[in-house]
Amino acid sequence: MERPNRASIGTRIAHPLLRGTIGLGLRTLSRIGGVHGHLEPMVWLGRLLDLPAAALVPPNNTERRIVRLGQFRAEWLWHAEVADPQEQQNSVLLYFHGGGYLGGGLRTHRRLVAKIARASRMPAFHVDYRQLPDAHFTDSLDDAVQSYRYLLEQGFPAERIIVSGDSAGGGLAFRLALATRERGLPMPGGISAIAPWADFDSAARNAHPNRHRDSYLSARCMEIIAQHGFAVEGELDPVWSPVNHDFTGLPAVLIQVGSTECLLSDAELLARRCAEAQVTARLQIWDRAPHVHHVGSDLLSDARAAIADLGWFHRKLISGQIASTRAGNRRATGTSGRGHDSDRCCGRPHDTRSRRWPASSGVR
Repeated sequence: MERPNRASIGTRIAHPLLRGTIGLGLRTLSRIGGVHGHLEPMVWLGRLLDLPAAALVPPNNTERRIVRLGQFRAEWLWHAEVADPQEQQNSVLLYFHGGGYLGGGLRTHRRLVAKIARASRMPAFHVDYRQLPDAHFTDSLDDAVQSYRYLLEQGFPAERIIVSGDSAGGGLAFRLALATRERGLPMPGGISAIAPWADFDSAARNAHPNRHRDSYLSARCMEIIAQHGFAVEGELDPVWSPVNHDFTGLPAVLIQVGSTECLLSDAELLARRCAEAQVTARLQIWDRAPHVHHVGSDLLSDARAAIADLGWFHRKLISGQIASTRAGNRRATGTSGRGHDSDRCCGRPHDTRSRRWPASSGVR
């Protein structure tokens, strides 16, 4: 476990500001949904947010191309300094947006994904998978698998495909990696996840101290989505949640999450599964960072540092400097319970240019 930062002034201000605005709204919607047992208020909010998200344009010199795959669409995003993915199939970031499986899309996450792609020095394939209320989680997973197959068919080697995502999309990235094993496909080269929602069973989150500490994300909202959106006759299939699987054979993992997020529980469970399977894993807990604070990178230095770390991890994976499994009896960084001195920055956002992967995490 790493604690890469001490919250900047901007992050400290954002926490109460988000709690009193977006957080208040989501808590109100969760109460309405809990009383009436339906998802309509949350679906309505998700679709409402998609309209102003059109203003979140990608950074300058970002190229974009829409692709339609069966019942969903995706888009290519790459910086002008990177080769067109149609002309060169070197490496790619397969990205799944967040939104609780009922909101979010290409508009809401385009700017963020383009920034991560640029930091990674590779193109991103950003997937607009099917969501509630028109599709079940199993449909979302099918779309994720289809997008992965598409990249393989385009000529991208599996070991040079990194699956990534935030929130619901982070959980979907893990579930996709597991699905490749189940469906006889080659395993991707790495996994990165921002505050992943990886457990549809709310028991662990409800028991975690962060249940009521999150700046704006409501644990109750996720419980309602799972129970009223995914459950069949009141039952959630444990197979849907990545935390219920054996992670043996998975590639190297980076998980980033805020210290007060209600999804810290999910991140810790994922890191534990990696340790049990001897998978190289890195769990970064960012001080007081709001849920997916990366979207605020135009204003927050902590968010810019987190994106830089993602890019560093992706580049090191592609260059072969990070092994998927740990050597001998070394302990994974994701479950060691303490940060490494070489990764601390004395309370300041770290400079990833001088970053080295800790010796205990399986570097070759």
